[in-house]
Amino acid sequence: MKPLARYASLNGYLELCRSLDVDPVPLMRSAGLDPSGLALQDRWIPAAAIAHLLEQSVEASGHADFGVRLAERRQFSNLGPLSLVVREEPDVRSALRVLTRYTHTYNEALQTRMSESNGLATLRVELDVGEATETRQSVELAVGVLHRLLRGFLGGGWKPLAVCFPHPAPADAATHRRLFGPVVNFDHEFAGIVIDAGNLAEPNKMSDPLLRRYTQQLLESWEPSDDVTIVSRVRELIELLLPTGRCSVEQVARSLGVDRRTVHRRLAESGETFSTVLDATRVELAERMVANPRLSLTEIADVLAFSAPSNFSRWFSGRFGCSPSRWRAQRSGDAG
Repeated sequence: MKPLARYASLNGYLELCRSLDVDPVPLMRSAGLDPSGLALQDRWIPAAAIAHLLEQSVEASGHADFGVRLAERRQFSNLGPLSLVVREEPDVRSALRVLTRYTHTYNEALQTRMSESNGLATLRVELDVGEATETRQSVELAVGVLHRLLRGFLGGGWKPLAVCFPHPAPADAATHRRLFGPVVNFDHEFAGIVIDAGNLAEPNKMSDPLLRRYTQQLLESWEPSDDVTIVSRVRELIELLLPTGRCSVEQVARSLGVDRRTVHRRLAESGETFSTVLDATRVELAERMVANPRLSLTEIADVLAFSAPSNFSRWFSGRFGCSPSRWRAQRSGDAG
């Protein structure tokens, strides 16, 4: 199945687009992404869609440094729960070990490898989005985020020995030099950052020893496993694809990097069908959205991919025993 990443990977995207006089909404939709999903940072989306979006954003904005600019807007907290664990590791080496081992908890396409030799520590960034597509901006974003994390561990005065990219330099590398310093290298054999190995033994400036016992308990629950079920993956993709009007078993299969028969077979092994998962996902979304008085029933019908509000109302009545408007009124009365 194709790797997924959390919407948190795009934190700061809307603000960056607007600062460059670019409308982010059509760009996201053309990449198959739901702009409203940015409010749900823990929601999973295909990593390839993020790569497509960032490359399209370069064309729309005219800024070849888009990925680096986005990295400048990222916060440590954008790693989600992983940030809590990494922050409390006592030294830089242990913080990086946790980061490299558990990157999959926020981006399945990204892998960071650390090696030490001759007094140097090399952090290599590798990205595999599951299909042949341009990933220059995604790589620059990943390296930029790693650079910001290292500065958090080591302090604002820290500087890398080298920052490397395998692709050619942009026509204007001013943003790269401003963020990374004069040590940025293009057309290199790998993407990543080289630091003094002595930095690894330095204390993590963000760490609070009193909190580490609690973060270790969280860490234990993240041991790599194959526990991610096909049902959960399909549910995530259905929720993503419904608002685009392209929610079909064929589209879900393409997003997972398998064929339609494989999706049907894997769901059957879990006692489900595509239709039952689709219906259960709609029920969950409908209950959540109808409870929100700011959303019209027409908007909800569109998001849930019903051809008309009347079709949505009939479906809702069959699942909840009353019309959506009556259900909303009853919920409002209960809340009052």
